[in-house]
Amino acid sequence: MGIWRKTLVYLGLVEDDEYDEYAYDDLDADEEQAPPPRRSKRGHSAESSSAPRRDAVVRSIPSAPQARFHLVNPTLFKADAQEVGDKFREGHSVLMNLHAADPRERQRLIDFASGLAYGMGGAIQPAGENVILITPPGVQVSAEERQRFLEERGLFNQA
Repeated sequence: MGIWRKTLVYLGLVEDDEYDEYAYDDLDADEEQAPPPRRSKRGHSAESSSAPRRDAVVRSIPSAPQARFHLVNPTLFKADAQEVGDKFREGHSVLMNLHAADPRERQRLIDFASGLAYGMGGAIQPAGENVILITPPGVQVSAEERQRFLEERGLFNQA
């Protein structure tokens, strides 16, 4: 095929004769051959039953995890940081009431909680004056739920 003919084919002005040389399989013959019907254990064909049988897989839907809170009233870093870390690793949201801690210990505990939340992929947020909430990954605590928990524990007017 010359360059002039290729150009005319490319522009769509003439049809390409090369494609006519290829033989195509007859697709209609394949469609007419249906697979034989499956037989059930009783010997009846599956198509003869009133409803087609399908193999089903049943999976349980995971429920939303329950919010688990743990309240800590730390006073010393050495004595209470272990408890905060352990409860957080267990999946509890930890509320730290830092009112009883002196300012230096309070700052150490906040720094520890911040590093813990960052390292484990969680979040840290203030829940009130000198009250810190640390939540594990995948846990969202609404403002209403946080306020309800604070009121249940006797920490009124903190937020």
